[in-house]
Amino acid sequence: MSEPAAWGPEEVRPTGPQPHPGAYPPGPQPHPGPYPPPAGMPPPPPPMAPADAERRQRLHPLSPALHGAKSLVVVIAGLSWSTLSRVGFGWFAVLAVVLALAATVLAVISWYNTGYQVVDRELRVYEGLLWRRTRAIPLERLQAVEVVRPLLAQLTGLAELRLEVVGGGKTEAPLAYLSVADAAALRQRLLALAGPLTGTATPATGALPVQPEQAPPGRPLHAVRNGDLLLSQLLTPQALMIPFGVAFVATQFLSGDSWSFVAVASTLTAMAGVLLQPIRRVLDDWNFRLSRDADTLRVRNGLLETRAQTVPLHRVQTVGATWPLLWRVKGWLRLRLEVAGYSAGEGDGSNRPDRLLPVGERTVAEAILAEVLPGVRLDGLPLTPPPTRARWLNPLSQRVLGAGLHERVFAVRSGLLTRQIVVVPYARIQSVRVVQGPVQRRLGLATVHADTAGGAGAAAQDRAVAEAWVLAAELTARAHHARRAGRLR
Repeated sequence: MSEPAAWGPEEVRPTGPQPHPGAYPPGPQPHPGPYPPPAGMPPPPPPMAPADAERRQRLHPLSPALHGAKSLVVVIAGLSWSTLSRVGFGWFAVLAVVLALAATVLAVISWYNTGYQVVDRELRVYEGLLWRRTRAIPLERLQAVEVVRPLLAQLTGLAELRLEVVGGGKTEAPLAYLSVADAAALRQRLLALAGPLTGTATPATGALPVQPEQAPPGRPLHAVRNGDLLLSQLLTPQALMIPFGVAFVATQFLSGDSWSFVAVASTLTAMAGVLLQPIRRVLDDWNFRLSRDADTLRVRNGLLETRAQTVPLHRVQTVGATWPLLWRVKGWLRLRLEVAGYSAGEGDGSNRPDRLLPVGERTVAEAILAEVLPGVRLDGLPLTPPPTRARWLNPLSQRVLGAGLHERVFAVRSGLLTRQIVVVPYARIQSVRVVQGPVQRRLGLATVHADTAGGAGAAAQDRAVAEAWVLAAELTARAHHARRAGRLR
């Protein structure tokens, strides 16, 4: 043990109890207790606000106007034709304006009480008129943030920010509306806070410094030609039925006794039912652009409502390739994704980022699939058909059915007129089920389901019972191994 250093000749060695290095300096000390300090002592310092707290932000001032315009459309649509015929156009217009103004006033009050705030790694959204509500969204549960621009928002230079979180039944905390620059900056900031913080944090917010105008655009992967998109929707059963639908509606319309409102409404309703799905797909996938930025895919699409979506690759649960019957003449197919955390409560599915390739050739699809699942090719999947006795359950599609274990994914094939292949990475399999129906039990068959967090997963239909149990055990083992390998990285 070394000897303590000797004190110098001019130094005086301190004696008695020494203060702790972190103690207060000599002089009057602040009282530590909850009671008022004695006379002569300074009051304790006020509690410091968290360094990562910020002021509550409001939405764009034009937000009430946009909500009021949407309310006006709803009001006019809600007022029936019979109301117009009874009260006349003047009173009808006055009634519509009064209701629209009332909706606008409510929108202004709602805007005044709505705001958002980023605290540490949490987004807080404040809203409500009579009942105030505060929603706290932990950014660790954030799956994706998308910037959506409906038609009215495009005309006014605004955008809507939508958040998807784990286990959400619907889109969480839609912030409508923000300026495009503010929406892009907030989106980049939330994504940075949701992921690993690998950059330099700012002292005020703890977030990564965001400069959306200097953000990398990503590496372009593919751009769908709008002409191919239009032609692909013409090669659908709905489009082929359009001439028959028009002829039927025209016959009913011309055979009527009068050109009444009921006849006009029924005509428009019938035509909308025939044309709605192809038109919606064209509007949604117009100017489709796919790019990659690090470990995320960036999708931009839409005509009347533009969307900018970011899909983290580690959230992809399944990839599906579909060959519609009429597309095979052109050699086209469609690629779709299942992404964990996106709400299934949207009935039309328009909010789900499932578009990977709306329409394209096989070479393009293979290149995109290699970006999402490296080492996986559609023409290199080891698919084997079910036993021949499965033809009693699927007399026409028995030869089309197939399933197999690839080095990286579980793959299944199905469909007669519309062919489909679904691949599931082993690490994304949440559970494995072996299911037998009453007819399957008589035939000695079973179906093996590989369930995922993003949706239906994949199912190997009508396999022999012994093969089904071996397949289920192998899937369980490979899923466990893949998840363990992912945690060790």
